[in-house]
Amino acid sequence: MTPEIVILAMIAAFLGLRLYSVLGRRAEHEEEPIQGRFEGRQGQPGAPRVPAPKADGKPDAKGDAKGDERGRVGQPQRLRERPLAPPSVERGLAEISGADRRFDAYAFLEGARSAYRLILESFWKGDKAELRALCEGDVYDSFAAAIDARVAAGETMDNRLIRIEDVAIVSAGVESGLARITLRFRSDIAAVTRDAEGHVIAGSLDDAIEAVDVWTFSRQLNSSGPDWLLDETDAG
Repeated sequence: MTPEIVILAMIAAFLGLRLYSVLGRRAEHEEEPIQGRFEGRQGQPGAPRVPAPKADGKPDAKGDAKGDERGRVGQPQRLRERPLAPPSVERGLAEISGADRRFDAYAFLEGARSAYRLILESFWKGDKAELRALCEGDVYDSFAAAIDARVAAGETMDNRLIRIEDVAIVSAGVESGLARITLRFRSDIAAVTRDAEGHVIAGSLDDAIEAVDVWTFSRQLNSSGPDWLLDETDAG
């Protein structure tokens, strides 16, 4: 055997050993589960599952779908007393809560959204009876005067509230037994005005415009009824 053949055989053996050592280590690592970027120990097979918290703040032992849903939307009552708001608004809401234990800011906001839609649609339709039940005297008088002027001109409004984008509490407080909360509504409205023949004289139903309204609702705290009435309106 020539020296050249011996040298080539030694080189081949050396390369074979190196290749085996690299592939061997890679195969061993590939048998291990690889932890994902957003997985902790819970992401690994057989790891214990931490149940989502229930509405009372305690873990749901079953960890079922209902428990997961409560974990997403349910909060302890002490965290659901008032929506997030600036400190001045927080103080006002606390003042109202202190004077009326039945007050719930979340329920108020939902009711205000419904009232906003109902008041606008009643005004557009010219429904004075509905407006009288939802508005204080001065606000009702302003709406009624605008409806009368519209009727006298032979015009009708064919407006559509497309969506309410956002409702934010601007201020809140109690004065002389009267609770008042001011909200800023941001909405999309398709506005159309028609003449007596039904022809469009202003606006378009194809293009919604953004409207910003600042409305104040009030309620006498000594009243037995739960209803809040619209007592002031302004453009945002």
